Amino acid sequence: MAQLGKGSARRSKPSYFMAILGVTIVLFFVGIFGWLLLNARQYTEEMKEDVKVQLFLRKNITPQDVETLKTFIAAQPYTKSYEYIDKEAAKQRWLKSGENDFKELLDENPLPASFDLNLKSNYVQRDSVTAIKADLEKQSMVIESVQYPAFVVEKMSSSVRVGLIAFAILAGIFCIFSIVLIDNTIRLAMYSNRFIIKTMQMVGATRGFIARPMTVRAIINGTISAVVAIAIIYVVMMLSEYFLPYLRDLRDNGKLVLLFAFLVILGISISLFSTYRSVVKYLKMKLDDLY
Repeated sequence: MAQLGKGSARRSKPSYFMAILGVTIVLFFVGIFGWLLLNARQYTEEMKEDVKVQLFLRKNITPQDVETLKTFIAAQPYTKSYEYIDKEAAKQRWLKSGENDFKELLDENPLPASFDLNLKSNYVQRDSVTAIKADLEKQSMVIESVQYPAFVVEKMSSSVRVGLIAFAILAGIFCIFSIVLIDNTIRLAMYSNRFIIKTMQMVGATRGFIARPMTVRAIINGTISAVVAIAIIYVVMMLSEYFLPYLRDLRDNGKLVLLFAFLVILGISISLFSTYRSVVKYLKMKLDDLY
């Protein structure tokens, strides 16, 4: 009987390899999908934060007025960053854009000083920007007008929301299919161990004693699969960033760590669940049904 158990165990090793391979492939695609989702979200946030709200200042303002306005802008919760552009800097921008120099027609620089204000991404939506504009216009003693690309903000908010929701739904569906595939792969691997499980039950082993070594093996297999999948994903990321350097700016290491931790937990959890369910299934089956 001991020889039978050893022989069966040896025959089951290839199935463990196939289980690890199958789980690794599925976790790899889950990880790639998650990485793309993180990049898409980060890219849309950067797009939103690139939208500029321009504050054009009145001609008669003093340096003290400018400093007071800087303090006000910096203290607002919606402010991501800002830049003060004095009249001379505005003129240089005008000339760099290819426009003609107006000094031959005018004695003074007609361009006003201004602030370029970049908002935090969660404020770049129509209602929020409209409220921010109204708040800034209250500083009417210093600010002459507030302008922003309203059409871009409106279209960006709706398009980004729809795109992220659709992408998240696809990711959820893919994750569900992946879990089902992992479950089936492990159950198929456990099929070759059905006689070992039944033999141990027939000699009086308890369910916990039978399941323990297979549970440990499931944890090891799930961890190996996750580590291999993460390593491959990391290589793909590095290659992608090498050929597409702008992807480096989108990388959020904190969120990547969470993604990799999720892959480890997913691999171990599904391996444990499927293994234990298979053990219980074969313990309940009659010996003749195993053939």
